[in-house]
Amino acid sequence: MSHSKLASIFNKDEKRVDWHDKALWFVRHKRDLSVHNVKGWEELRNLGHGIKAHMLSNLDNYLIQFEENAKKNGVQVHWAADADEHNKIVLQILKENNAKKIVKSKSMLTEECHLNPCLEADGIEVIDTDLGERIVQLAKETPSHIVLPAIHKNRHEVDELFQEHLGTKPCDGDPQYLTGEARKHLRTKFIQADAALTGVNFAVADTGGFVVCTNEGNADMGAHLAPVHIASMGVEKIIPKQEHLGVFLRLLARSATGQPITTYSSHFKKPRKGVKMHIVIVDNGRSEQLSRPDFRASLHCIRCGACMNTCPIYRRSGGHSYDATIPGPIGSILSPGKDLTKHSTLPFASTLCGSCSDVCPVKIDIHSQLYKWRQIITKETPQPFVKKQAMKAMGNIFAHPNRFETVGKIARWSLRNLPKAMINSKPNVWGHTRDLPLGPEKSFDQWFKDRENDKKS
Repeated sequence: MSHSKLASIFNKDEKRVDWHDKALWFVRHKRDLSVHNVKGWEELRNLGHGIKAHMLSNLDNYLIQFEENAKKNGVQVHWAADADEHNKIVLQILKENNAKKIVKSKSMLTEECHLNPCLEADGIEVIDTDLGERIVQLAKETPSHIVLPAIHKNRHEVDELFQEHLGTKPCDGDPQYLTGEARKHLRTKFIQADAALTGVNFAVADTGGFVVCTNEGNADMGAHLAPVHIASMGVEKIIPKQEHLGVFLRLLARSATGQPITTYSSHFKKPRKGVKMHIVIVDNGRSEQLSRPDFRASLHCIRCGACMNTCPIYRRSGGHSYDATIPGPIGSILSPGKDLTKHSTLPFASTLCGSCSDVCPVKIDIHSQLYKWRQIITKETPQPFVKKQAMKAMGNIFAHPNRFETVGKIARWSLRNLPKAMINSKPNVWGHTRDLPLGPEKSFDQWFKDRENDKKS
């Protein structure tokens, strides 16, 4: 289903759209306040961009270096070409260790690989331990945001979910009570787990170690209690040196939630005594994206979600409308590379305002890549007849200044003189929930010329 059709489902609940929009804008505002307190923020972004660009240009060497150092540390390293291979490797590790219960910290890579249903089909209990992830898992949904996976749900819905699945008492959505019950529930799962799986935020080539960032400490709880630790990482998570970590840790949390740093930045390097540690390095289409000169910079992404929080389309259409593991602007330039037909509507789910690029901590030119995907998709995939004719007509108007001026005059006159019932009629979907402004007497072009003439006179 297209993005616009799925968005229309989300838009039916106007109250939800309003608080979803406000909640994400609140996070964006916190990000602004936080980054403006950092002297040299733009230089920090440039540095992050440069390190990532260098890393991608030498990716093969850094991956080999990371593998060698990780093995020296006593870690077992596995390579997976795609999602299916990743899941088979994880399943094999669990079987070899007779693991029937697994606790997971948040990992968008395992969402991308659809790991949970694969393991559950083999009789393994999988518990997502990030609170937001656990909420959407209980609701049998996917995360709608990469940092705030349950941002689309209000506290009353969480209250009902917990009553149904955890046997809690009705509490009118009391966050403190719900958090306490979730903590009790998850601690039992941590203690019972046979294995823990974490994601990887940054893997350091020159040490063979890696860092996992969480705000709840759930990655530590799992990895420190279970006898087996499996870490799943995309190939692009490599950074060259330990000294580069500080750059990305400063960029990540501020861009994500406005925090100076994530509450827990957990460093893992080697298995503790009596424990096994595995790292599964996954490609799953990343090499192909790397081979596309116009889109390789999308692999710079450090998964902060800032582009989602600022995007006017994402905030008002919800993450599930993208029907992709990574929603929002960054997902809209990553997803078409995997399936151009399925995700052909995503690069159009944006205003091209450039706000996503403005807030990206590693300066990915997201809006430019969205525009480039649009050009490719328009050429390579069938477009709706009405859209093609409308774009043809608009192109004709824009190509002829006289026609553009005439249409502009008619539009401005109509906005000033026609009754609102006609302006906000059925074809004007935009006008269902908002009024268009009154049309000005002059076009911008005429206003500018008049102003210049006044200066000369």
